Amino acid sequence: MYARVTIVQIQPGKMDEAIRIYRDSVVPAAKQQKGYKGIYLLTDRNTGKGISIALWQTEAEMKAGESSGYFQQQLAKFKEIFGAPPVRENYEVSVQG
Repeated sequence: MYARVTIVQIQPGKMDEAIRIYRDSVVPAAKQQKGYKGIYLLTDRNTGKGISIALWQTEAEMKAGESSGYFQQQLAKFKEIFGAPPVRENYEVSVQG
């Protein structure tokens, strides 16, 4: 399994809006992608930091979402909410409990 981790900074006062967009738009879109295994949003309201973790069955399926434009479409939903450019990192899931 593979994980795409996206670290974001949310503008002050916009966290609830970011969570709503993620829950109502990003999650349903992710569930439609081939190889989808799960998705999480971690937030810190004090700092405005958010971490999205999307899980994919294979590395190829994870990368397909980047080359198809899917990942960029999801980021665009937050263009008025991000306080800084997001940082994306890809990982292999080595242990799952």
